Amino acid sequence: MTNSARFPSAVYAARLARAAELSAAAGLDGLLITPGPDLQYLLGSRAESFERLTCLVVPADGSGARIVVPKMELAALGGSATADLGLEVLDWVDGDDPYLLAGSVLPPKPATAVTDAMPALHLLPLASTFGTTPVLATAVVRQLRMIKDADEIEALRRAGAAIDRVHARMSEWLVAGRTEAEVAADIEAAIVAEGHTEAEFVIVGSGPNGADPHHEVSDRRLEAGDVVVIDIGGPVEPGYNSDSTRTYSIGDPGDDASTRIAVLARAQAAAIAAVRPGVTAEAVDAAARNVLAEAGLADAFIHRTGHGIGLSVHEDPYIVAGNTLVLEPGMAFSIEPGIYFKGKWGARIEDIVVVTADGCESMNNQPHGLTSVD
Repeated sequence: MTNSARFPSAVYAARLARAAELSAAAGLDGLLITPGPDLQYLLGSRAESFERLTCLVVPADGSGARIVVPKMELAALGGSATADLGLEVLDWVDGDDPYLLAGSVLPPKPATAVTDAMPALHLLPLASTFGTTPVLATAVVRQLRMIKDADEIEALRRAGAAIDRVHARMSEWLVAGRTEAEVAADIEAAIVAEGHTEAEFVIVGSGPNGADPHHEVSDRRLEAGDVVVIDIGGPVEPGYNSDSTRTYSIGDPGDDASTRIAVLARAQAAAIAAVRPGVTAEAVDAAARNVLAEAGLADAFIHRTGHGIGLSVHEDPYIVAGNTLVLEPGMAFSIEPGIYFKGKWGARIEDIVVVTADGCESMNNQPHGLTSVD
């Protein structure tokens, strides 16, 4: 497919039909999807959520989805598949009751599920109007979004290749004396220049700041010998995200850091090697954790091994202890073990992988070990 703002309309028709089937199988009368990643997935719509209700109603009986939208915001549906699919648009103006309009598509007191992005501003009036409390649609929608199709995987490949090109340029910016904020500004510009629509996030964690996994940037100046964590990503059209972390050093970081980061690279490789259909998410987490534990670094690994990715940077499946979900072809997620030493330094290595028929494909291919930029 081309690098366009959405997929062909037939893709969304199939997704809506599948959503109705899964809703019926779950004993629901329908789904209620307000703006957010789920609406983008099901309709290609990037409408925003305001105090006026916009809501896709997907009846489980197969009678066809309808979308409730304020008349003044009809233009927001222009880039979606609404018109191509011939969906009925139930528009309304101030003074109308949009919640009754949504309810008119479903039976009385319907058993419904709502997207987890729905604001309480709309959830509570819908519950009052329907006379029933909706449940979360997560269990239904995750079955759709968690398995990526060929077009989605190609979008993730493009995103991965684009962020790899940014990492390949890191020696241009990681220079002793520059601040993290200065480095981040250069990285943000490069993320867009290399094909992303925006820089969703940029983490530049130098020296002791690298020991905070979610440090962003600061005015700290890079110093010779620093270990620097660079975690960056953003979306490419039609909205699929990159997310890749590499660890760099400004010259020689010392034997202790070099040795421990070499163990981290082995742990990340072990987790990637463990990915294949039939394996559980928690088994992949354990593969990374066991390598670090054997080296006495178990306490330094303080987060899960990975998270799913697609239209959202973080989505199902989560690669974490206790998650017995069995991996299937098409699942996409990060593999990102890290080690952190408070007040000293931290390190993390992250690739996005997609499960294949007999293993996985990595979306990222920059060197994985500690990279000196001096």
